Amino acid sequence: MVQFVHPARNDITLAGVLGALADPMRLRIVRSLYGRIDCMSCTEATPYPAMPKSTLSNHFRVLREAGLVQTEKRGVEHRNILRQADIEARFPGLLTTVLGFEEA
Repeated sequence: MVQFVHPARNDITLAGVLGALADPMRLRIVRSLYGRIDCMSCTEATPYPAMPKSTLSNHFRVLREAGLVQTEKRGVEHRNILRQADIEARFPGLLTTVLGFEEA
């Protein structure tokens, strides 16, 4: 059984969050999760469904290790939700600010 490791709220670092969001694909994934109250599968959350599963898995691993997403296994799917409340508690206004900018 797959067990995902998620950092505790107090272990989430600004450098880790910004580093994860520096990749344009991960930024798009976080944008697709932002404001949702339900979980999304990895393929639902990416704007490029044809992306290789290994690449997609790596993006979600980086987001999870940075503390940005919570992942759980449901059947054969990995379901993800943005840890919006945790990020807001650690870094008030960060997600709103970062996600408010248009991609170049």
